[in-house]
Amino acid sequence: MTKALDGLVVLDTTTEFWAALGVALLGDFGAHVIKIEPPSTRREANAGTWDHLNELANRNKLSLALDTEPAAGRAALEALVKKADIFVADRPIPDLEQRRLDYASLAALKPDLIYAHGSGYGPAGPDRDAPAIDELAAARTGIMPILQQPGQPPVYTEAGQMYSSVMLAFGVMAALRHRAQTGEGQQVNVSLFAGNMYGASLDIQAYLAMGGERFLQPVSRLDAGNPMSGVLYRASDGRWVTLTMPDTDRWWPDLAAITGLDVDDERFNSHEKRCEVNRLELLSTLEDAFSKQPSDHWRTELNARQMSADVIEDYGYPEGDRSAVRNRYIIDIEDERLGTLRSVGFPIHMSESPAELTKRAPTLGQHSAAVLSKTLGYSADEIAQLQTDGVIAGVSDG
Repeated sequence: MTKALDGLVVLDTTTEFWAALGVALLGDFGAHVIKIEPPSTRREANAGTWDHLNELANRNKLSLALDTEPAAGRAALEALVKKADIFVADRPIPDLEQRRLDYASLAALKPDLIYAHGSGYGPAGPDRDAPAIDELAAARTGIMPILQQPGQPPVYTEAGQMYSSVMLAFGVMAALRHRAQTGEGQQVNVSLFAGNMYGASLDIQAYLAMGGERFLQPVSRLDAGNPMSGVLYRASDGRWVTLTMPDTDRWWPDLAAITGLDVDDERFNSHEKRCEVNRLELLSTLEDAFSKQPSDHWRTELNARQMSADVIEDYGYPEGDRSAVRNRYIIDIEDERLGTLRSVGFPIHMSESPAELTKRAPTLGQHSAAVLSKTLGYSADEIAQLQTDGVIAGVSDG
C-alpha cells in the first residue's frame, strides 16, 4: 500500500517533545524521517524500563548520531540537506545561525527546501529567542486563570503544545503544496504561544469581539446561566457528570425522568423558568438528585436515552474504550523485553493510506551506518573512520 507521504525526506533536529511529535506525524504517514542528534545528546532508558515519551515523539524515524561541527560532520549534513525536502529545528534562532543551521544557510544549499522552525513566542518580536516552555507560553494566553473555580489557583492543561505539534505538521504540508505549484521553498514558523492561543481561540475571539470583565474571571459552576448545560454534578461515588443540553425543552423530559423529577413541575415547566426564574432552585435540585446514585448508574441512564451528557473520566478510561481501540487512538506495541505495551496511536484516519507504526523509536545512532551508506553512498571504511573520529556514534546495521 502506498503511503500518503512516501518519498518525502525529512531531517529532524528537534530537541523538544512537542516539535518532535509534530515530525512524528509526518513519519506516521510514510515520510522518510532522519533524526539528526549529537552523539552525546541523550541517555538510553535503563534495561527493563520503557522510555514512553521518546517512543511517541520519535516513532517512525531513523536515528543518525552526528556531530555537525567537524568538517566531516558538516559535509555529511550538507549532503543530506541537498537530498531532503524538509528540515525541522526548534533551537533559538541565534543558536541556529551560529551553527549555520538557520534557514538562510540551508536554503543556500537547497533553494526549494521547506524549513520548519518551532519556538516559544514566534519568529518576530522581543521574545523571539526566549526559551520554548509550554507552561510559560500558556501563562500568556489568558485561559489559565479562568478554568478553575473562583478562589482556586490557575489551571495549566498542557494541551497547547499538542496544538503546536499539529500546526507544525500542517504548516509543512501547506508549504509543500505551495512548492508543488511554484517550485519555491520557504520557512514555516510555529510557536507554543500561538498553539496555546489557538487552543483558547473560542474565548479569545469572544473577548476581542466584546471585551468585558466576564471573559477575564473564572465562572462559578453555580453561576451558570443554564443548569442543564456546562454544569457539573457530583455523583455519590465522588465522580462528576457533565450536562450539555442548551435546548432544555428538548432534554427536560428525559432529564426529569432519570432524576425522579416531575416533568410538569410548575417550577421548571418552561425554558425561562429553568434558566432564569428558578435557575438556582433547579441547580440545587439537580445537585441533590445526582448525589444519590453512583456514576455508573448515571452513565447507564444517560446512554439508554442517548442524552447529551457523560461521566467525566480520568486517564485510565481511554485505554479500554472501544472507540479508542477500534479507531487506533490507542495501539498495542509488542516489545521483546517488556511484552505488550500500550501507546497513543493515530489521531488522523485516511481510508486509502492510513498511518502506521512501521518503526519503533530508535536508540541513539541506531541507523547511523544505514543513513550514511544508503542515503549518501558512504563506504564501510568511511563510516568506520567517522566513528573512530567521534563524528558519528551508535553505528549498527540499522
